[in-house]
Amino acid sequence: MREQASTLVAQLGPHQMLAAALTCGASLFAILLALQYVRLRRRTRKERAATRAQLATLRAETDRVRTLLQLDRQVIAVWGGGEDPEISGDIEIVGAAQPLRVLAFGAWLAAEQAGALETAVERLRERGEAFSMILATHAGRHIEADGRAIGGCAVLRLREATGARGEAADLAERLRRAERDATILRSLVESLQVPMWVRDAAGRLTWANAAYAAAVDAGTAEAAVGRGIELLDRADRQAAAQACAKQGRFEKRLAAIVAGERRQLDVVEIVNRSGVCAGIALDATEAEQVRTGLQQTITAHRRILDSLATGVAIFDSSKRLVFYNPAYQRLFGLDRAFLDEHPADADVLDRLRSERKLPEQADFRKWRDNFLTAYQSLEPQEQGWHLPGGRMLRVVINPNPDGGLTYLFDDITERIDLQSRINQLSGLHRETLDNLAEAVAVFGSDGRLKLHNPSFTRLWRLSPDSLAAHPHIEVIAAWCQAMCNEDVWPVLRATVTAIGGRHEPVARRIERADGSVLDATAAKLPDGSTLVTFRDVTDSVSVERVLTEKNEALEQADALKTRFIHHVSYELRTPLTNIIGFAQLLGDPAIGPLNAKQHDYVGHITGSSAALLAIIDDILDLATIDAGAMNFEPSEIDIRETMRAASDGVQDRIAEKGLKLVLDVPPGAGTMQADGKRLRQVLYNLLSNAVGFSPPGGTVTLSVRVEADAVEFRVADKGPGIPDELKDKVFERFESFANGDSQHRGAGLGLSIVRSLVALHGGEVRIESAPGRGTAVAVRFPVKPVTAPE
Repeated sequence: MREQASTLVAQLGPHQMLAAALTCGASLFAILLALQYVRLRRRTRKERAATRAQLATLRAETDRVRTLLQLDRQVIAVWGGGEDPEISGDIEIVGAAQPLRVLAFGAWLAAEQAGALETAVERLRERGEAFSMILATHAGRHIEADGRAIGGCAVLRLREATGARGEAADLAERLRRAERDATILRSLVESLQVPMWVRDAAGRLTWANAAYAAAVDAGTAEAAVGRGIELLDRADRQAAAQACAKQGRFEKRLAAIVAGERRQLDVVEIVNRSGVCAGIALDATEAEQVRTGLQQTITAHRRILDSLATGVAIFDSSKRLVFYNPAYQRLFGLDRAFLDEHPADADVLDRLRSERKLPEQADFRKWRDNFLTAYQSLEPQEQGWHLPGGRMLRVVINPNPDGGLTYLFDDITERIDLQSRINQLSGLHRETLDNLAEAVAVFGSDGRLKLHNPSFTRLWRLSPDSLAAHPHIEVIAAWCQAMCNEDVWPVLRATVTAIGGRHEPVARRIERADGSVLDATAAKLPDGSTLVTFRDVTDSVSVERVLTEKNEALEQADALKTRFIHHVSYELRTPLTNIIGFAQLLGDPAIGPLNAKQHDYVGHITGSSAALLAIIDDILDLATIDAGAMNFEPSEIDIRETMRAASDGVQDRIAEKGLKLVLDVPPGAGTMQADGKRLRQVLYNLLSNAVGFSPPGGTVTLSVRVEADAVEFRVADKGPGIPDELKDKVFERFESFANGDSQHRGAGLGLSIVRSLVALHGGEVRIESAPGRGTAVAVRFPVKPVTAPE
């Protein structure tokens, strides 16, 4: 039996042990009540015998009956026609301190029993329902309440409980059951692994179970009680005593040392009317650790949510806002004061609608009600909101275990816009790639074909179906290598399959067996792919070859011409010098007289020989410049003297044609750096050309303009001018034109030599001319020559 009791005790939980302890106390109280009942019964028998005798003699008289009723320990209340009853009897049985005028049941009964009695009295008065019940007063007495309807009146009788109706036997039986239950409960409480204790009204420890003894390291419960070892510290015990004194109960989570370890305990103490206190301590350490961990997790989650760019709003089961992060507040621009008031979900939606931050709806109320049905859903939902103004939101609605909702708001406007642009660009790139004349192929980092255009298929005569399977570069190289005269595809394959590092682009020219020529390039892309392009340059290569051959032929012809001119010029110079010399001798009177006709012949010979010598000198100068052998000797020269010296060379021709030569030199023209001989030659050639194209009696002007960084000479005539279509040809060698009425036609070397000599100084030549308005040639020299021959 003892082992069964121990097993039963082990199966009980902490709350069952507390109930057992309370039942034990109730059993002890029942025993005391039974003893009191026996004493009362003995005394009541004696009083009842006296009452019977008095009732027999006073039955005929009403006053005597009332007197007898008052002598008995009872109270009688009679409700007639009024609301207040007529009360008579011994008020001490209910513990009242003064005579009863109005029955106030709550003054001497517990609230629960007072309510039950009032309900029974009300039914008695209204329906005539009789009742009988046993009540306990605040003074610790037990009375019997009987209600009857007599003669149209409601009568309530209150009297002390006696042995009538076998109450003594009932009390004895209840006492035995209480003792038995108390024994079982004590065994259960003793075996519980939860510390339990009892203190007397003075606060001294009077009882404890084995778990309490183990908690305070006392060995046994008797030792813990005998030595008064407390589980709680003094401050906690005082707080518990104060709470029990005020409220009759103390309940709090406290820290205590249990078996040498600091633990968190849920302590409960209750006290009865006599001041006896019973307590129990449940180990809540693990629950506290879980609560602390949960709080830390919640705090960490809140910090994470606050740092998210996604707007988060959490509503509880009552549809009120309990959390929002800064991103949510910024996304909708809601007032923090409004959000901190924990508004309802519907109120938030109404606010957003009033600020036009929700999708436009024809029936907003219906849409809102349908939206809020998510509180009755178990599955997450996702919606797309197109807001006024063009913004787009992705809304995710997650049901919470507690019945609330968590909203996630992502502003995907930029993402959608970027995706749209990417799709457009992708389509544009695809169309561009498909229409390129170049063959393009993109191989992935795994060496397989990812992308190609129709030109690639046509160029290498591949099947679109075979390329649709994304073959490896090895396969494509095997297909295409047969069309090539050299091993180019292995190089491209090595570039495609190379791993790691940066790779410079590879460029190769491919000559295929069909005679076509391709330029191939392979370059690595940022994602590890390789772009391979092929451009058909057959036509350009053919043209290039033709042009190269033609250029080589022209260079050879030019070199041959230069050698020929150089050779002929020197070969002509020697006999021409002899002719000039002999012609001058013939014209010398010292040799002998000549007739007029002979003198004219000698003059023509001398003039023609001089003109021919000038042409030969020009040819030699051009050949020297072309050969890069022209001597360039810059020095400080006087601008005015150089212009006068150049004009002296054409004075005889000017006089012959009756022309006027004007030298326009500003005061202080100063000097410049140049090769004086070549500068005079430039000015002479320009003046000679102007004189040749000027009409008789015309004017030739030689002017100069000195600037900060350049000196510009200008030779102008009033000749027929140069047509626009001939301006680009006047500087070409051996190009001579007779324009208008002018009969001048030279060898076509003057302006060519001018341009070459000016370029030698780093200058430039400019022609301004129009038909019928004359011609002006300007040569511009830098103050200091920037170019010199090597």
